[in-house]
Amino acid sequence: MRARSIRGTGAVAAAASLAVAATACSAPGDGKGAGGAKDSAVVGIAYEPDTLSPLLGYGKDGNSKIFDGLLTHDADMKLKPALAAALPKVGDDGKTYTFKLREGVKFSDGKPFTAKDVVFTYETILDKKTNNAAKTELDAVRQVEAKGDDTVVFHLKYPYAPFAERTVLPIAPEHIAGKQDVNTGEFTTKPVGTGPYELVKWSKGEKLTFKANPGYWGGAPKVKNFTMAIIKDDDIRATRLDAGELDGAILPPNLAKKYKNDGNDGNKASYAAKTFDYRVVTLPTGNKVAGDADIRRALDTGVDRKAMVDSILDGAGKEAYGPVPTDSPWFTKGTERRHDLAAAKRILDKAGWKPGKSGVREKDGVQAAFPLWYLSGDKLRQDHALAYASDAKKLGIKVAVQAGTWEVIQPRMPKDAVLAGGGSPADPDFDQYTLLKSSLAGDGFNNMAHYDNPKVDKALDKARESGEHAERQAAYDTVQRELVKNPGYTFLTHIDHLYVVDKRFGDLTTQTEPHDHGLASGPWWNVEDWQPEQ
Repeated sequence: MRARSIRGTGAVAAAASLAVAATACSAPGDGKGAGGAKDSAVVGIAYEPDTLSPLLGYGKDGNSKIFDGLLTHDADMKLKPALAAALPKVGDDGKTYTFKLREGVKFSDGKPFTAKDVVFTYETILDKKTNNAAKTELDAVRQVEAKGDDTVVFHLKYPYAPFAERTVLPIAPEHIAGKQDVNTGEFTTKPVGTGPYELVKWSKGEKLTFKANPGYWGGAPKVKNFTMAIIKDDDIRATRLDAGELDGAILPPNLAKKYKNDGNDGNKASYAAKTFDYRVVTLPTGNKVAGDADIRRALDTGVDRKAMVDSILDGAGKEAYGPVPTDSPWFTKGTERRHDLAAAKRILDKAGWKPGKSGVREKDGVQAAFPLWYLSGDKLRQDHALAYASDAKKLGIKVAVQAGTWEVIQPRMPKDAVLAGGGSPADPDFDQYTLLKSSLAGDGFNNMAHYDNPKVDKALDKARESGEHAERQAAYDTVQRELVKNPGYTFLTHIDHLYVVDKRFGDLTTQTEPHDHGLASGPWWNVEDWQPEQ
């Protein structure tokens, strides 16, 4: 529900530190870029990870730079081989996946990659002692078997249809990570992988610095030095980009629009990536007001999603009625919610939420009021939160908008609403299970609303355990229809991600992106393939 991850404040100090370093290396317009050389790149991102260990969740959706998975995605999000030599052979009615491994691959420390590393990675993630909140994503795995050094067989409990998508998960070296505490060892901040880049340094709150892996099996990258500058504040990120201290950055719509049509100086190109990324308000069951079914339904009907797309996103997105975008084949037609203020008021009137003297509705001595938190420095979340509160006020519901860091917000999630985010293009199971499954309530950022609906739980399990597309489609139709009856969340918008990058890197591409963006997504999803001007 959050981009992995934001930590603390200090964005201004971090950006200032970066500015000094970048300016010392090069001046804007000298042809070398922010990295100080033609074969270097510095990009500005909004978030940094909690960890750099894939055993704890880093890079689980691919594009981790330091690591590779058995498979990876191409520009069209189609699976292709990475550490595997070919796509897997599927047998036993969808319950076995056999991977032949690529020959001659080595970790960046020179040690060979083998099937044992694959077994180690998956078994460690599934170990109860491992603090990986995403381990339920591998629930279908019964056993991982190495057959010699070059073959791995996954044995599944049931024919989990999207399993191949799960194998983009990065592989960790057993000879290093297996000798440390998986949760606290040095590998979490100083990883070694088979990927196109090696980590030079992680200056927390400031930047991640990488260098090209000269022995990379896919060929040494042309961009030899790659830096991800962590600049949490949108406005500061835009300022640093304008000053020539960044070669690229992710920006919100209001700051990115000036770069359309070649930008203000002709040196930068803008990119819009289609996404499954949504913004949503959690309505926790632990709050007497936000957890009330009629309040939830009224807000779901009374919120003006189109106005948010038009004014906040400047048209770069679409209205959201659930985790599945309306243009996805998995979307259930007829679950769109028409903005109807009068109908929303009737829901509240009928339920006994009567207007009070202050204009705030009341029922049984309880005011229709609750707090809504958003992440400090995130302008998109702030704007969504304020628009939501404004719409709620028209219904007689008082939503008190507050900003904070995740350290402040997370302990409050069981009772306070949060302007959150999520979204994964790979498969509906990837989003809906962790978002809605009642057994995951309170498990980190899973099921933040503590949503509890037996019909949804049953449908989620059926969709996960069925290998038949029609059965899965019917199950997800049930989930989406149940979200109309008792929302649990107010979905607001699906957001296009907007990026600006120096033109010296050529014509770049973007993928269809998940919620987690900037770090693994964006035009630098394949920076190892960039061909910078010489």
